[in-house]
Order: sequence, then structure tokens, then C-alpha cells
Amino acid sequence: MPDTLDQLDDAPLSTSKHRSEAVDAAIASEIDKPDQGNADTLIGRTVTINRPRAELFAYWRDFTRLASFMDNIERVDVLDADRSHWVVKAPGGRTVEWDARITEERENEFIAWTSEDGADVPNSGRVDFRDAQGGRGTVVTATILYDPPAGLIGKVIAKMFQREPAIQARRDLRRFKQLMETGEIATGARNRRLFEEGKN
Repeated sequence: MPDTLDQLDDAPLSTSKHRSEAVDAAIASEIDKPDQGNADTLIGRTVTINRPRAELFAYWRDFTRLASFMDNIERVDVLDADRSHWVVKAPGGRTVEWDARITEERENEFIAWTSEDGADVPNSGRVDFRDAQGGRGTVVTATILYDPPAGLIGKVIAKMFQREPAIQARRDLRRFKQLMETGEIATGARNRRLFEEGKN
């Protein structure tokens, strides 16, 4: 009888038929710290990038680089080998902040994290890197479990401002693909104007 998520199915964690195992895999530290927030929204996005796994992992693992393709990140300050401080844009011209720590990682395969106590938006998850079939590069999957500010109302407001993480995860992975494959991120004139106004 299979007893691990990998043996049960190979679906992305967010679409797994075994939701409890998916959540456990995404935020294993929550089992040890049940009082660490009440994150309740599981999202996942996947993209195939025509670059080697090691290159993509190395770029992502340098958290200070994440702002180069993650639109909502103002900055990430690396505190030590496992901890970092995140400053992220929020609706209404505000920012939210938290400290995060790596809970588990395997070089060139995955990075798992969780926010620490006192996070404005409690969150955790993992990013997986695996070889695409047929030598087509690397499949990158981001799985995030988060607790929206102010619950459901906060999610609705954030979505109106295009700051809801499910929307941003898709856009950020698309930008990561562009950056890694072409060395730049395409930005249309309209998007540039919206960006400068803080609306994209």
C-alpha cells in the first residue's frame, strides 16, 4: 500500500486527490507548530522552462534575486543561511512583511519554507524543480499555503487589486520563464504605465 505522496500520485500538490498529504507536504512544519498561523488557501502553479534544473534552482535560491521577476516583492533581505525578511506590496499602496525560514531543501530539486511567528500574511510552501520529459528543460512548480489578511474579505479585495497570490503566482512564473529563457521580461507600454502607477 503506498504511504507517501509521491507514490500516491504525481499531480501537483495543489491538485492532488489527497489534499491532506498535499498540505502536509507543502507545510510540514505546521505539524510541529500547529499554532503557527491559520493558513487555509492552497494554490499551485507550474511552468516548463527550457533551462537546466541546476541553473534555475541556483537563481531562485538567491532570494535577493526574486524581486527581478516577482512583481509584488519590494525586496528580500537574507538574514542567514536559512532565514530571510520579505517586504511585499499589498493593496492600497501598503506593504506586508514577514520573516521566513527554509524548513527543508534538496539542491537542484526543491526548497520548502514557512513564515515565522508574527507574519502579516502567514504562509508556507515549496518550489519543486524536476526534469521535463524529452529534454525540454525543467518543470518548476510553486505550491503556496497562505492565510489571506482579513479572511475571505481580504481575498476579494486583494483579487480586485490583482494582488491575490493565485494570480501573482501564475504571472511570476511566466516572468521567471521569460527571464531565464531570454534574459529579459517583456513589458508592453500599457503594462509599463500600470506598473508605474502600482496597478499591474
